[in-house]
Amino acid sequence: MGSTAVAEPPKKKKKKFSFPSAYTILFIVMLIVLALTYFIPSGKYSTISYEGGNQFTITSPTGETSKAPATEATLKKYDVNIAVDKFKDGSISKPVAIPGSYEKLDKEHGGVVGFVKSFLGAPIDGFKDSVDIIIFVLIIGGIVRVINTMGVFSAGMNTLTKKLKGREAWLIVIITALISIGGTTFGMAEETIAFYPILVPVFMAAGYDAMVAIASIYLGSSMGSMASTVNPFSTVIASNAAGINFMDGVGLRLVLLVVGVAICIWYIIRYSNKVKKDETKSLVYDQKEELEENFLNDQLDAEAPKFDLHKKITLILFAAMFVVMIYGVKELGWYFSEMSMLFLGFGLFLAFISGMSEKDYTSEFIAGAGDLLGTALTIGLARGVTIIMDNAQISDTLLYWLSNAVSHMGGVVFAIVMLFVFMLLGFFIPSSSGLAVLAMPIMAPLADVVGVPRTTIIDAYNWGQGLMAFFAPTGLIIASLSMVNVGFNKWIKFVMPLVGIIGVLALILLGVSVFV
Repeated sequence: MGSTAVAEPPKKKKKKFSFPSAYTILFIVMLIVLALTYFIPSGKYSTISYEGGNQFTITSPTGETSKAPATEATLKKYDVNIAVDKFKDGSISKPVAIPGSYEKLDKEHGGVVGFVKSFLGAPIDGFKDSVDIIIFVLIIGGIVRVINTMGVFSAGMNTLTKKLKGREAWLIVIITALISIGGTTFGMAEETIAFYPILVPVFMAAGYDAMVAIASIYLGSSMGSMASTVNPFSTVIASNAAGINFMDGVGLRLVLLVVGVAICIWYIIRYSNKVKKDETKSLVYDQKEELEENFLNDQLDAEAPKFDLHKKITLILFAAMFVVMIYGVKELGWYFSEMSMLFLGFGLFLAFISGMSEKDYTSEFIAGAGDLLGTALTIGLARGVTIIMDNAQISDTLLYWLSNAVSHMGGVVFAIVMLFVFMLLGFFIPSSSGLAVLAMPIMAPLADVVGVPRTTIIDAYNWGQGLMAFFAPTGLIIASLSMVNVGFNKWIKFVMPLVGIIGVLALILLGVSVFV
């Protein structure tokens, strides 16, 4: 009998590793942080706060409160080196940690049930705590969708593309520089979430990939906030809490701002030129068709609508809302509730000038809000990580450990180590003002002990947490990336070389700050 060839079974294709989504990353971080709470002891510092009535409220680690006169003598008694006027005029509005008052607290985990309850409860509490930001994001999504349906963006982008022909790099320079100014003056950060749906199509229409748009917005904000000069939410409140004038040391901060922003712009342009020469070098090349469909949507077609007076007025009014928003945040103390009211009002006004029927307008608005629902979810999940740490009361313990670890160091070594200390604290405490009032009363006196200016502590705080903000999943980056549907792994690949460059610059300037 002749032999019959036996067909080999088809080889199984190896599954290619797929980097987890933003939601999975945040759940993993949540699990890691929750696990850490089982190993890091709970503890708190006593705090002192001013709530009017010419009295301070002293809160012990266990929650017991007492009253004391709102005087310099009381502050001196508790070794809090802050002028009493700073409490009374609202410059220091949050409870301030009292040096030397740390106490270890009992911890009750509740076993497996407690672990599960904490893990599942944190995101829910995160959504509750973030509802003002989530509402703002959804309103912006609805407005952008309506304006896009009106053909305003497509007409405007076609006009802009023609005018920028051959000078597209100026788009990177202008956007990054302007947003960095917002970051250094009033801490523009969460507000930039509104810019992605508007600016990403503009950058893509100019021939750039989505990563260039993300980088111009996010790096501008992060670099500006890191090099805060007069930012009331970081430099000013931290300087007040450290007992020094916020203008002390502003020269080095200006150097970091100018040089840092220039490096960021160079880095983005360098990447964009590489991608223009070979589009396969784009970190989002595998999403090219998807991103063009989502953001360009045939907007560069020859049949694109004319940029007539009606569309120009609509675009001008829309841009004016951002000017009003920035003024409100900077001068009037607005937060997301007021910002949401502003854009909701504009959305209602838009319904009358859009030329759309009530039914069509409502459908488009809801669809636009739905487009950003994923972003809203990431915001709530990220806040859930912070809630786990707050509930477990481990942030003060980390500060206590770190302050003891660096207290014996001196000079340049102390300054350098402090940068990494604040990077770590910035991961666990992403709020700049929250970190300032917690850490400054503890860390600032250490500068006197080791013989360095207190401005060095302010710079280490700003620059350390600022560097962490470039890539920390507990910060704003995950929500920003989800606005464009770009993976966290792609951002990490893009940004980490830049973080190294900016980090070296910051370390050099910190070393200089010790001697000036």
